[in-house]
Amino acid sequence: MAADTEEEASFLASQQVDEARHMQFYARVQDEVIAEPEVIAAHLARSREELGEPFSLIFDQALVSAHDRLAADPDDAAAKVDFVTTYHLIIESTLGLTAFEFIARFLRENELLPGFVEGYSKIHHDEQRHIGYGVWFLGKAAQRDAALADRVRVTLRELLPAVASALAPPDRDGTDWDALGATSEEIRDFALQGLSRRLKIVGVPLDSL
Repeated sequence: MAADTEEEASFLASQQVDEARHMQFYARVQDEVIAEPEVIAAHLARSREELGEPFSLIFDQALVSAHDRLAADPDDAAAKVDFVTTYHLIIESTLGLTAFEFIARFLRENELLPGFVEGYSKIHHDEQRHIGYGVWFLGKAAQRDAALADRVRVTLRELLPAVASALAPPDRDGTDWDALGATSEEIRDFALQGLSRRLKIVGVPLDSL
């Protein structure tokens, strides 16, 4: 609805197809590999509790609000920048690519769930393409209008503290968390370096926030 050109609309339609396939893959893992609804429900409840407010702020509040504003007025350039920054730059890029890096590495090193790793890797390939679109769009928007570049900065300033908290392990009496064979510092550094590279391409470097 918010595409500016036929080419952009075509790409976004392909992303919608990708996302539907991703959901089907995760649903099959849930139904055919885990296959115990009560196990899934207990895991989700525990995850929600441990992820806490940072996760809720990003996914339940910021993403939903940005989506609703854009859906209400697809011609609102600022609303589109807010949504793409939240979805493509923060969720898909900073959180999603970081999760893939460490989860897939752990599973490969421990020779676990090879079918899931293969499917997850294909999803990762799709996400790289989606993120490329987000970086391209935000770069064009920031170059066209300084006020839109500032919208990117505002969204990042609002959400980066929650992103940092979401990437940190739950507090375990001050000890580091190495369940995935990585320290919280390594995880945060990976996320920050990727975000910093993409913001330079967008034209809104991290030190300008």
